[in-house]
Amino acid sequence: MSNPTQSRRRFLGNLLAMAGSGAVPFSLNLAAMGTAAAADASDYKALVCVYLTGGNDSFNTLLTTDPESWKEYSRLRATGGATSIALAQSSASAALLPIVPNTAQAGRSFALNPGMTHMRDLFNNGVLAVVANVGTLIQPTTLAQYQNRSVSLPAKLFSHNDQQTVWQTNKPEGSNGSGWGARMVELMASANSSSSFAAVSTYGNSTLLGGKTIRQIQIAGTSIPAINGISGTLFGSTTAAGTLRNIISSDRSDLLEKEHAAIARAGISTQSTATSAMLPKGTGGVPDPSWYVNPTTGVAGVNPLAVQLQTVARMIGGRNALGVKRQVFYVGISGFDTHDNQRADQANLLAQLSHALNYFYVMLYSLNGTNLQKQVTLFTASDFGRTFTSNGDGTDHGWGAHHFVMGGAVKGKNIYGTVPPAGLGHNLDVGSGALLPTISVDQYAATLGTWFGLSATQIADVFPNIGNFSTRNLGFMNLA
Repeated sequence: MSNPTQSRRRFLGNLLAMAGSGAVPFSLNLAAMGTAAAADASDYKALVCVYLTGGNDSFNTLLTTDPESWKEYSRLRATGGATSIALAQSSASAALLPIVPNTAQAGRSFALNPGMTHMRDLFNNGVLAVVANVGTLIQPTTLAQYQNRSVSLPAKLFSHNDQQTVWQTNKPEGSNGSGWGARMVELMASANSSSSFAAVSTYGNSTLLGGKTIRQIQIAGTSIPAINGISGTLFGSTTAAGTLRNIISSDRSDLLEKEHAAIARAGISTQSTATSAMLPKGTGGVPDPSWYVNPTTGVAGVNPLAVQLQTVARMIGGRNALGVKRQVFYVGISGFDTHDNQRADQANLLAQLSHALNYFYVMLYSLNGTNLQKQVTLFTASDFGRTFTSNGDGTDHGWGAHHFVMGGAVKGKNIYGTVPPAGLGHNLDVGSGALLPTISVDQYAATLGTWFGLSATQIADVFPNIGNFSTRNLGFMNLA
């Protein structure tokens, strides 16, 4: 016979997940956390996913600058006159940023977008790596197999919503399911004395952190909001707030009301604990990020991605008080669906990314007076890459894309995987230069999961398709 209490909790958990964060009070969004059988861990480690919403164009992010590649790049992207999306190798205002990986790729040379100065420096300092041509796959796939549909392929390729789901759940059929970030921390649950703070998003409701036994905390802005009206003065009364608090949190005999009250109490407690544990922002705490400069307009302004990473740093700074040794964070930046005005818009977005990553890495060095750079790994993800060809002012939806991994445990100053040929008509061109991935999301994420502390068996549980690939660990993380 099933346990009725667990059944009720599962029902409420599913109800809250469907309701989402927009309409559900904070207390309800922090449903009682479950525990799972997990590996032990005595050290602290965190993964930080930076999601580039819309599908980042890799070809103007990591550029191939050897003569043959550059000829094809210029031929196919320098169209449209004033709206050309091609970058110049050097110019008075914005030169490409050459990088030389430790492992050469025969006949190839590379550079980063002019707005990515900080990331160029992080790469050269050995704490940033590129992982080439990553995308959603069920199994290794050739161009002929793709064209003939003779192997299983992810459903609804080139669709934003579907590919976001596949990227974050590793469910190739595109159906809803738990996120692989949540599955990781669920398997590592015994490392945390409190699982309430194991999965944290500063970028809305995250599929990556949608779990079965945990609920993600969603932080809007720079702090966790309290439930309105349960402290201070309410309707001019000094006692009404206490009355409201008792109404929503007092134990009840009705089973549904009893569960709701338990969730409310957990929410109140969790908000209070997090607020007191997180390091303060600004003076006396985690410094505010400096302003970044828009490379197109020259105007300085607040970097919203850096502000999100400041919140992550503040929570990491409170890790001991929060009782966590394993955490997964989700932050993000939108605007990468660059069908139009790509050259200016993407330059600004990449400048924000570069500035934010540098700010965060510096914070980890001095956080609580402890060098946490080797204990925190940041990685990028996105819907998909984009086409090599220009549509006149931008690019259209693609598939494979290059991604970045940053941290003190990263084997940086290198490119993992082979950067595909430039141009059209090669064996990885599925149309208009969109890339057939050569590295799966499973392989990319499993490498991060192995560093995080998952065993080979747990990796297979989290990433059900990893067995289809001969290489499970891409080698970009130091595991010692």
